[in-house]
Amino acid sequence: MKKCVFTILILIFAGVTITGCIEGITPGSNQALTPVQTSDITETPKIPVPQPSFSMGHLYLQKSYTFGSEKDFFIEDVRVDNPSWGIGFNVLPLTDNVIYSWFEMKVTSLNTNQTETFGYGRTNGFELKHLIPMYNTGLYKIEMRGNRVKVDVTVAKRNP
Repeated sequence: MKKCVFTILILIFAGVTITGCIEGITPGSNQALTPVQTSDITETPKIPVPQPSFSMGHLYLQKSYTFGSEKDFFIEDVRVDNPSWGIGFNVLPLTDNVIYSWFEMKVTSLNTNQTETFGYGRTNGFELKHLIPMYNTGLYKIEMRGNRVKVDVTVAKRNP
């Protein structure tokens, strides 16, 4: 029985070799693969993300910050007395190589210790203008870090 199975396997291998199914393949050979272009699209399509739209009213904070190195760090405390408020910031990169330009803003409610992070560059995308609606009153700590950017920050009530 063992001789019969071995003979059948040899006949199958011989048949496959004769028909050309494994033609030109030898153990240890490295054959070059030719890439095939499957699409004419050269860029990844960008899906538009809806941005909130509102205007700013009474100011809680309006200031410009310049971040020349990763060690630059600013903290602002803001008391918000209206539940309809927002944060806006505009980023101006100070270098042509956007890999080195980034900005991060952590907004922490000192009442609840809840933190939200917003930014530009690194993992935050490269949108230069941000308008973020906020909804709770109280005391907030705004921590800002960055590298090779100038940022104009506005914290204000939202106009209807």
